[in-house]
Amino acid sequence: MSNKAAVFFDRWETDQRRIKEMAPSIARGFGGMFQALMKEGALTVREKELIAFSIGLAVRCEPCINLHVDKCLKAGATREQILEAAGVAVVMQGGPSFTHIPEVIDALDHLEGKS
Repeated sequence: MSNKAAVFFDRWETDQRRIKEMAPSIARGFGGMFQALMKEGALTVREKELIAFSIGLAVRCEPCINLHVDKCLKAGATREQILEAAGVAVVMQGGPSFTHIPEVIDALDHLEGKS
């Protein structure tokens, strides 16, 4: 069975280039907001990324799950912290979030070189 996260990350760079080329104002606007908000502040970057990941999982956004698992790891979150944050999303959103936990595990496995 192929890892969907690996397929996603293989395409992501190309997709980003296309967005910047075909919709530059959207890319600049979102990028600017992201950079302004997702930096150290009253919350650490790790805390903000765990929140963003949990929201992405709760709304069942596969790209958000993949990207924020990656950003969580880069911000120093552990696999256990990410899975615990996933549990909070399941508590708040229920079954629909639960059904996306395999995508979280796929992303973790891919990004940690386990797939």
